[in-house]
Amino acid sequence: MHHDRHGHSDPADRYGDDVLATGDRYGGDVLAAGWRDAGKRPIPRVPAEADLVIEVAGDGFCGAVTRVQSGTVELEDRRGARRLFPLGKGFLIDGAPVELVVPTAAPTAPRRTASGSFAAPETRARVARASRILVEGRHDAELVEKVWGDDLRAEGVVVEYLQGVDLLESVLRDEPPGPGRRYGVLVDHLVPGSKESRIAEAVARGPHGAHVRIVGHPHIDVWQCVKAETLGIRAWPDVPRGIEWKVGVSRALGWPAADQAGLARTWQRILASVRTYRDLDPALLGRVEELIDFVTE
Repeated sequence: MHHDRHGHSDPADRYGDDVLATGDRYGGDVLAAGWRDAGKRPIPRVPAEADLVIEVAGDGFCGAVTRVQSGTVELEDRRGARRLFPLGKGFLIDGAPVELVVPTAAPTAPRRTASGSFAAPETRARVARASRILVEGRHDAELVEKVWGDDLRAEGVVVEYLQGVDLLESVLRDEPPGPGRRYGVLVDHLVPGSKESRIAEAVARGPHGAHVRIVGHPHIDVWQCVKAETLGIRAWPDVPRGIEWKVGVSRALGWPAADQAGLARTWQRILASVRTYRDLDPALLGRVEELIDFVTE
């Protein structure tokens, strides 16, 4: 801005060349169309591309774009929490306001699922097979869904949980497997001499052995199948005998452990930390892939 020798600014610098043309330093008719937006910078329209990091103005939630659907955008923060917001204004990128719009479809590299496989083109999910995968509990089922869900839907494979491997024999008795109904079973703590290994051996020797594949990981609980470093800890704590493993782990790490609701919150924290197969112990990865192959042959 230019100043004269008395320190006064030049009106042409402060209000633009229109001042010199009209002689009106206040910009003419204040009721003219668009007067509210005069001097404001237009808010840029930004396509909501996958992985774009966005902050929600006035909310404080900050996350990466995971999907855009039906006029909404889903954001996932660094802790894995996901929330939906309507597209449009009200977002910030690097502190500057933007308007999020639907991204233009463009050729991209084949998308990989959380399991690391190439995603099939978007189609309707396949009708469920009679064959299925059985797991011991709800946490096992949720972890398998988180990583292999896309693959399972593409193959029409349903995952059910047993609420304990002890119930496996009754399931096989009530709904017997066969050539067109294979059961893949994932169990915890499948180590020599364990209760789980004895049940697996009995089923293999029984009348349904040819159509049932039982595999497992060596850990006491599926929680341990999530790598410790994924949670920001050095290692899973050792829990003394006589203390329920989940309770002991939660107490050692300072996580909620007073009741089942507290343990449920802890599990959601663990599950939210899992993004891809790389966050899981290889002892689980190979076993789940084996079961998917078995029930889809």
